Amino acid sequence: MVTDRIPLFPLGTTLFPGLVLPLNVFEDRYRALVADLLALPEGTPRRFGVVAIRNGQEVAPTGQEGRATGPAAGLGTEPLAALHGIGCIADATGVAERDGGGYELVATGLIRFKLLSLDLSGPYLTAEIEEIPETTGSGAGALASEVTRVFGTYQKRLAGARERTLAPGQEFPDDPTVLSYLVAAALIAETPVKQTLLEEPDSAARLSAELRLLRRETAVIEKLPSLPAVDLTSQPISAN
Repeated sequence: MVTDRIPLFPLGTTLFPGLVLPLNVFEDRYRALVADLLALPEGTPRRFGVVAIRNGQEVAPTGQEGRATGPAAGLGTEPLAALHGIGCIADATGVAERDGGGYELVATGLIRFKLLSLDLSGPYLTAEIEEIPETTGSGAGALASEVTRVFGTYQKRLAGARERTLAPGQEFPDDPTVLSYLVAAALIAETPVKQTLLEEPDSAARLSAELRLLRRETAVIEKLPSLPAVDLTSQPISAN
């Protein structure tokens, strides 16, 4: 069991290992977090934890996956309920300071973690976490082939419903784990759905869940005359 204590960045979205998440950082406590990451010695990983907030709550920790210290200690016996119990360790890359304060950065997902405890005593949240090793699971290879096929159909249906042209020549990763996270990130779904995919015990279970979702969503899209033409590309998330 590998445990660590890292800065924590609660968001209204889910980050997956191997994927990137642009962030606009405005709030003082998270500006302090980024400033401390930038102050680390050259070559030191700028690691922090991204964890999704339950039901869009503010981070007033009241949860069931651990204990709290500092100001959160008076919030009862379940101090982390505002946060999901599984998150993703991220590396801060491409950090740029904005005019007038704040930062733009890209969070690159590294590995999942389980949230063990939360500390609110400092200028920003920190957490004791346990890294979750990746396991492939039984039948992941066959599931990956089927998910690749169905995901291609899903993309075509989605592009047609939005009256867009699908970019040609897209290639999918051979590694079932990498594919499972790529599809999880690319699915048009609410945060609770994506969080459920992040929390699947192994790649095979995640691919199996994605297969069910893709088949269901593709069937729904086929019944719709058109969908609003929205931009599906990654937009920076404001952390303010």
